[in-house]
Amino acid sequence: MRIRHIVFIVADDLGHNDVGFHNPDMITPNIDKLAFQGVILNNSYVQPVCTPSRNSFMTGVYPFKVGLQRGVLLAEEPRCASPNLQFFPEKLQKLGYSTHMAGKWHLGYCNKNCTPTSRGFDSFIGYYNGAEDYYTKQINGGIDFHDGDLKVKNEEYSPYIYAKRATDVIYKHNQSTPLFLYVPFQSVHAPIQVPEKFENMYPHIKTKGRRQYCGMVTAMDEAIGNITDALKTSGLMENTLIIFTADNGGMPIQHGNNYPLRGGKSTVFEGGTRAAAFVHGAGLEKSGYTYPGLMHAVDWHPTIVAAAGGEEPTTPMDGMNMWTAISTGKESNRTELVYNLDNALMAQQGHAAIRVGDFKLIDGYPGPFPDWYKPDEVDSTSDEFHGIGNENQYYEMLTKQRFRHGGALRGEGLYNLAEDPTEHNDLSSQYPDVVKQLKARLDFYRESYVEPGNLPNDPKSDPSNFGGFWSPGWC
Repeated sequence: MRIRHIVFIVADDLGHNDVGFHNPDMITPNIDKLAFQGVILNNSYVQPVCTPSRNSFMTGVYPFKVGLQRGVLLAEEPRCASPNLQFFPEKLQKLGYSTHMAGKWHLGYCNKNCTPTSRGFDSFIGYYNGAEDYYTKQINGGIDFHDGDLKVKNEEYSPYIYAKRATDVIYKHNQSTPLFLYVPFQSVHAPIQVPEKFENMYPHIKTKGRRQYCGMVTAMDEAIGNITDALKTSGLMENTLIIFTADNGGMPIQHGNNYPLRGGKSTVFEGGTRAAAFVHGAGLEKSGYTYPGLMHAVDWHPTIVAAAGGEEPTTPMDGMNMWTAISTGKESNRTELVYNLDNALMAQQGHAAIRVGDFKLIDGYPGPFPDWYKPDEVDSTSDEFHGIGNENQYYEMLTKQRFRHGGALRGEGLYNLAEDPTEHNDLSSQYPDVVKQLKARLDFYRESYVEPGNLPNDPKSDPSNFGGFWSPGWC
């Protein structure tokens, strides 16, 4: 096999309706060109929030099997994601790849062994936590920005930083060795911040927040264009596979949009879990079409390793090698997937949901956003929870509000996604046997269930102990 370079791009909190290849009102020419020339993945699923999706990408294991199914890792939390599992970039290193990361980690950092350069990356620039100011890099009273082990003050708009590092890596790369470049952008997660020139590209949008959010998407698209330009100029493009995916759906109260899909981030509805995604470039035997087969975040681990020329996994994992399927257009290996599994009644990201074939069962609370939100529409809960610093507390308050106002279980039921991808028609009374079968599958997965491992905040994490930076070395 010829050397195959791989670029894996993750967009944070990007809505299904927030890319031009799904919505012509969005200005994303670089993303769209790659998507239309490649393979658009129409049924590519992720978890309802950040950390569980990223752990799925890296390990190939469902979050509910490693205690990561509830909320996200917090800055003050003395916990690392799946310390006993191998992340796939470690396998790429063993295959001779040069591995580099620029962007958001969000998989734990309290111990140096949890950080990117200890888990498969030769270099890293970016931040450890879930969100921060795009310019100052501040979050909860500390700066979160590192270049390898170095604490760095850099107030440039973050997509520019990550694109610049990516292009530097590309231009300096020894072309006789394969390159793996992981670019998990901060964009377009809150806070809503963007240079004014990008906001001004959407004068027709009434809501300022939505106008700015769309500008953020376009700024990220420009950064991706800079990366692809570098690949072309350096001569690497012809031998490069580009993978693009969101980590979860858009957040309705932070101007992300998934319409016409139901729900949003932090729900098990399609709007929270069906990602905008595509593959492009080297190794694709068939391209320029939309692939209908099922795929899940856990599949990226074995799929990327296979695309790199690696062997099938020797340890059990939930991920399936989808490389042959998506590179040739053959039928998907996957026939079912678990959206989330959390035994709590008021589970922040949904109690339980599973898809088997075309049928999807939502069992219990689906998450805090049960409606269909149009692009210029903001959920009324927005003001009530503005400014909460603890992301898990934020999800918990949204959940409590949904229970308090009634109708918390609205959306629970059985859906045929082939006929009803927007989840309007509950078929549970018409197909009780299918409900029974899908509940039995959920019970099967519960046999490998691990309780959420969320830990209380540790004051040793205080940035004042590390020169004002969120840094490893306290657990």
